[in-house]
This record gives sequence, structure tokens and C-alpha cells, in this order.
Amino acid sequence: MQHMTTAQIRQAFLDYFAKQQHQVVPSSSLIPGNDATLLFNNAGMVQFKDVFLGAESRPYNRATSSQRCVRAGGKHNDLENVGYTARHHTFFEMLGNFSFGDYFKQDAIKFAWQFLTEVLQLPKEKLLVTIYHTDDEAFDIWHKEVGMPEDRIVRIDTADNFWSMGDTGPCGPCSEIFYDHGEHIWGGRPGTPEEDGDRFIEIWNLVFMQYNRHADGTMEPLPKQSVDTGMGLERISAIMQGVHSNYEIDLFQGLIKAAAEVTNAQDLEDKSLRVVADHIRSCAFLVSDGVMPSNEGRGYVLRRIIRRAVRHGNKLGANGAFFYKLVAALIEQMGQAYPELAKQQAIIEKVLRIEEEQFGKTLDRGLAILEESLAGIEGDVIPGELVFKLYDTYGFPADLTADVARERFMTIDEKGFQECMEVQRKTAQQAGKFGADYNEQLKSEKTTDFKGYEAVHYSGTVVELFHEGKVVSVLEDGQQGIVILDRTPFYAESGGQIGDTGTLKVANGEFAVTDTTKLGNAFAHHGVVNGRISVNEKVDAQIDAERRENIKKNHTATHLVHEALRQVLGEHVAQKGSLVMADRLRFDFSHFEGVTKQQLREVEDLVNAQIRANFALNTELMDIDAAKEKGAMALFGEKYDDEVRVVSIGDYSIELCGGTHVKRAGDIGLFKIVSEGGIAAGVRRIEAVTGAEAFNYVAEQEQQLHEIAALLKGDMSNVLEKVSNLLEKNKGLEKQLTQLNDKLASAAGASLLESAVDVNGVKLLVANVAGTESKALRGMVDDLKNKMGSGVIALGVANGDKVSLIAGVTKDLVGKVKAGELVNHMAAQVGGKGGGRPDMAQAGGSEPQNLDTALASVNQWVAEKTQ
Repeated sequence: MQHMTTAQIRQAFLDYFAKQQHQVVPSSSLIPGNDATLLFNNAGMVQFKDVFLGAESRPYNRATSSQRCVRAGGKHNDLENVGYTARHHTFFEMLGNFSFGDYFKQDAIKFAWQFLTEVLQLPKEKLLVTIYHTDDEAFDIWHKEVGMPEDRIVRIDTADNFWSMGDTGPCGPCSEIFYDHGEHIWGGRPGTPEEDGDRFIEIWNLVFMQYNRHADGTMEPLPKQSVDTGMGLERISAIMQGVHSNYEIDLFQGLIKAAAEVTNAQDLEDKSLRVVADHIRSCAFLVSDGVMPSNEGRGYVLRRIIRRAVRHGNKLGANGAFFYKLVAALIEQMGQAYPELAKQQAIIEKVLRIEEEQFGKTLDRGLAILEESLAGIEGDVIPGELVFKLYDTYGFPADLTADVARERFMTIDEKGFQECMEVQRKTAQQAGKFGADYNEQLKSEKTTDFKGYEAVHYSGTVVELFHEGKVVSVLEDGQQGIVILDRTPFYAESGGQIGDTGTLKVANGEFAVTDTTKLGNAFAHHGVVNGRISVNEKVDAQIDAERRENIKKNHTATHLVHEALRQVLGEHVAQKGSLVMADRLRFDFSHFEGVTKQQLREVEDLVNAQIRANFALNTELMDIDAAKEKGAMALFGEKYDDEVRVVSIGDYSIELCGGTHVKRAGDIGLFKIVSEGGIAAGVRRIEAVTGAEAFNYVAEQEQQLHEIAALLKGDMSNVLEKVSNLLEKNKGLEKQLTQLNDKLASAAGASLLESAVDVNGVKLLVANVAGTESKALRGMVDDLKNKMGSGVIALGVANGDKVSLIAGVTKDLVGKVKAGELVNHMAAQVGGKGGGRPDMAQAGGSEPQNLDTALASVNQWVAEKTQ
């Protein structure tokens, strides 16, 4: 057994399976592209799920990958154990090999055994395996073909060794491979009461997708039996490096040392260093894949992980923001395998720094409240109500409260907390289960040949029809349904570009297409039939050509605006989503500050300069590696085939794109930004129009200016001057109005003095000052106090359904009467509350009908205070 670095093991795995004719597939994004119900990519098979389900086909039938995974939210949540155990992580890499109807149990077992014992040279006597208790086929392969002794093949009859995608759909038995760390470590073999010990550690799980489970529980053999495997890179690295904990491997040791440096920690064995080292991996990769901290869904999970890391950093002694400084250390460890980390270093650091600074403002307050509250708690459980209050009021995640509790040998009332916070919990834990019946999902085995890059009109044949989710042979008059053709000019919605509309003409009718989407490899034309359409009929497919032309203009413009934003704002700008429609475009991008008017003008100027340059668009088909070498920008998280379409606009923009585009940049005509603003932390959105819509927008703006000029009795040439003069004049009038109001208030105050009464030797003035503006009350009270010399004042006024109250007390009387108490006495009677200094306090209310009663009660209240 040789010592190997984590990077060497990852490469050796991919190289071995490449030699076994497996396609090496890059890790997909942590945000699943094919399952909205799954919070994060948590296994290697997720990016191949549609292939296993038969909804998608690939040009290969065996694949291998090193998939980055996060388990920190939803059903798959290891967060609270991270740092305290040897093998729990929020982020980990899953090495996997997959067979899509190609090889099955025999080769899967052979490949795993060869890799472990021949490539990694693990001692055979250190390995044992488990199989599902009824899987005699797997037993025979392990025993008779591999030569594994019977006593090292353990039959397990629990769900641990039977995998399923959900309650229905693909499922099958597993075979797990365990490594024996030795007798000196406590723990028992799988299936024994001591199996949770650390002696026998599972390193590889081989899943044999053998059956299709129906809703009634029956299982039928799958027509294409498949294989899905997963081996934790960190676990196998620990074994190859002769250490017992994953945190002792080279990758983590580098991160732990860097974490110690930025937090001033002295003890490298401190569990908090493990937490910080683990969390920088998940946080950096999540931001790299487009997740931004927020209060819901994926962003909420990211925020929790960042805050947990910051809390542990503070425990270690960190001064000021520290977490973002670890991004460079992570790139040093993992940048070669994941170059996108280095490309996005600036934006990752900025996101983490801003989030950490914001949390720092609430952390000290939350900890102080928690410490204070813990002192009064009897027993060893922190009530759920307190956990919720800390979260809801101070932004203090329950994980952090649980961490503090752990240090005090306490626990939190998780059930009580969840009851208090059901809405927020649901938001954060929408995911983690494949809830659908996979046998009921709409899917097509057909493949449509797209002819719409050039053609707007094409003939094809109906190969499949759907009505109300079921396959039918005919769609009758008035029925809604889906038509699948063998060839079509209709573009199916993808890559941000909406689907085409138009008509499908057949001998006995016409199908009005209202949308086009993808259904696996088939193009689904949605719409309503007028007449009759049936399978195998010839179709004349005609898209709405004018609408398509407008879509093309907007799509090409998104490529130009992407590059322009990178030039104006910086290389960190990355596309985070787009919507290309006929009347406008929307472009979301990563950036941390508001874009100035000047910068937006620069972006517009750059795009319009390219439009005027009128470069021809060039499209080429090439393999993905060649495209990247050429400099084509790939949208991370998008699924790309081995052969990709590269769209170039002169030497200005080059991107991977399957959408439709204009022939020359000049066809766009004009590009005009309509709006720009933030939509999430670190993500901004531009909306823009092109072509005729842009001209219409400019014309409408011009018309509005004409109308404004007319109202000001001016014209386009002097409208700015007219508005400026009007504002100046308005300012002067407002000043005059304020001065007049002050004079009126002073005059009214003088006359009010005559109504003052004597209460126990204290001069008291109470009045309803109807008609006075509420903002003039403070000045009125100051003036009255000066004139009275000594006394108490209570004034109120009703404006519509609102009440304004004010109380004033001269300084010689604040020992007896406090303005704050007086104003609250009145406010309670008019449905409000208030506050202020002992000599001056204000309040509001919402029950003007009770104002006079409240004022009438002041005399008695002051009499009691001055007895």
C-alpha cells in the first residue's frame, strides 16, 4: 500500500475507469439541474438521474466522475456533527462509476476489487463486504470469482443494503465494501450491535439498479439493469495516508493550518478548526455555483454554514473578519481539480466577507442574550421558545445555539423550536426527497431532430401524441395535448430562450402550438387541435417567424451584454440566469454593488458599438475540451454534451450556446437598458429591449419629455432648466410655509396660555390643538415652556384617522411629573404608545374619537402625581 495524496487518488480513480472505457464526466454544479425538489447535489448519480430513468440518453453507456456534494440541509443534513466526528462533512467528493444498461454486478464488483487491491494496493485481508441478504448472485461473484472468504461476506437484511430512488421507480440491492482499521480501534462488523464503532468503515457502495417498484409495491425487473457506485474521496484518502480521521488527510491539514493562522489558534487539535476547515469548502463551492446567502432555501443553508464557521472562528480567537481569507488556501488545495474556484476567487471572498461582517453585528448581542438566558435555566435543556427568539430576533441560527449547548453539556428543545418556526423550517427543508411517482411522470423515448437553426418551415411526421398525460393515437377537435415530431423547426425552451409558437398543419386539421419544451430527447409541441391529428401523419410545421426573429435579437444581445458587463465591471461577472423573450431580455449576473448610471451607459455603448460593427455570427460544432481551449464561456451548472455548439461574435464574444441567433450583430438594430437592480445578495438583473421594441421605448421616453415640457410651458431644449427653476421655487415656498406655520403656532400658543389651570400648585395646560400640523407640536411646546417658566403641558391633535400627542414638563418639575409617563397615559386611551425624555415626549394613536377623553383625564393624573 503506497502513500497517495488526495489529488493523486482522485486522478488514479478517473484514469482507471477511463481505461475501462468509461467516459470521464466533470462534476456537475451543487445546484441540481434536473431536480427542483433536491436542495443540493448529494451524490454522484444525481446528474445522471434522468439517464437512469430513461428520460435522457447520452452518447456513452458507462461513465465515471468525481462529484462535489453538499449535505447540510433537508433530509441529508450532517451539519451538527461536522467537526465533532471523524467522517462527517458538509462538503465532500464522491468518486463514482456508472453503467447505463451496459455492465452489471459482475463487472461492477470486478472493477471495484481491481481498483482497491491492484491500483491502490490495499491489503485484501483488510477488506470485507456486505450484500443484501437475498442477493445470492452477488454472493457468488464475491466468493467464487473474486475469492472473498465466506466469513468476510456479510448478509444484511435492512434498507441499508437496498437502495431506491423514491417510493416508486428504480431500486435494487447494494453491496458495500468496508475497510478494517484494526483491532486496536473499538467497533464491530456490519450487522453487529457494535457496528457504529470506528473499526470497520464503509468506503464504497455499489448499487445494482435491478427493479422498477410500482406504487402497489410490486417489483418488475428493469429492461436495462444499471449500476451506480459511490466512494467518499476523503475516506479513502485517510486510509491511503495511514490516518484514522478524514481531518488528518493532506487536504484538511493544509486547510486547518491556514485556519489556525487567520484565527490566531494555538491548538491544532481544536475541534473548531475542523469546523472552519470543513465549512470553507462548502461555502466557497456553493458561492462558486451561484448560491448567495439569504433567508430561504439554499441561500439559508449557506448562511447557516457561514455563521457556524464564524462562531467557531471567534471561539478560536479570530479578530475581525477572517473566514474569507481561507479562500486562497482552499484554491491552493483544490484549485487544480476545480479551476472555477480560482476564476471566481474575488466574488467568493467578497460574498463571505460581507456576510461575515453583517453577522458580526448580531453575533455579540445574540451570545450575550444567550449567556444571560442560560443562567436562569433549570435542567439541561434550552427551551425551544428561547432558541426561536434568538433566531427570529437576533438572526442567531439554532445550530449555533446547539453548539453553545453542547459546550455546556446541554441540549436544545428541537421539537419546541420546530413548532415555533414551522414556516421557516419548511422553507429551508423543502428538499431532500424524490417524492414523485417515477412511473407516472410524463416521458418520451422518441428523439426529435431540430432543424430550426436555419429553417422556420419544415415537414415532419407525428411520432407520438399525449392527451392529459397519457399516450394516445389521435387528438380530436378542441383537445389540448402534446405533439412529438421526428423533425421540427420549433425551438424547445432551454438555456433561457423561450419555446417557439406557430402551427402544425395536417390533412384534416391544424394544431396551434402555444409552447415548445423538451421531453427527454423529444421536442414537445404544446397546444390545441382544430380538426384532427394522428400518429404517423405528415406535418407541415411553421413557426411564428416574426416572433422568432425578435427572440434571436434578444438572445444575441445577452451574449453582447455579458461581455460588456465583464469589461465594465470586472472579470468576476458571471451569468446567473437569463430569460430571452420576443419583447425583451433579462440578464442576471454576479456583482456586489449597485451599477452606476455611468457604468450602465458604458455597457449600452459597448453593446451598440458591436451592433454597429455588424460582425457576422459564427457557429461551430466542436468537442467540449476544444471549445474551452478556444476560450468559449460555459455556464457552470448547465449540462453540455460531448459535442457543443460554439457561438462567436467577431472576436468580442465566444460562448457555448444551443440557442438561435441573428446572422449579423447589426440585425439587432438597437440595444437599450430598461432597468437594473439587485434581486439577491450578490446577484443583479438587467432588463433590456432590442430592435423595434428599443425604438418604441426611446420614442415613448421622448413623448413623455415632450409632455413634461408642455406642462412647464417649455420645449425639449429647455425642459431641464424649467424643472430646475420649478424645484427651486418650490423650495422657497416650502420655507415660507414653515415660517408661517411656526408664527401661527406661536400665536395659538400665546392664546392657549390663558386656559392654563393650577393643580396642586403646578401650572397645567391641556389642549386639543385642532388644525395644527403634528410636526409643529414640538416647537409649540418649547415656546409654551419658555413663556410659562414652570408648568406641565399636554397637547393633542387628530389628523384623519391618526392622533398625535405631546407632553412637556419644565425641568424644575421632572422630579414629580415625567413627560414620558404622561404621554403614555394619554396614548393608551387612543390606541397607541410613545416615549421620549422626562421633559419632552411624543406619542401616536389610531383612535381619534377618544382624543378628548384622553386629554380630559390629564388633570386628575397630574393631581395624583403632585399630591
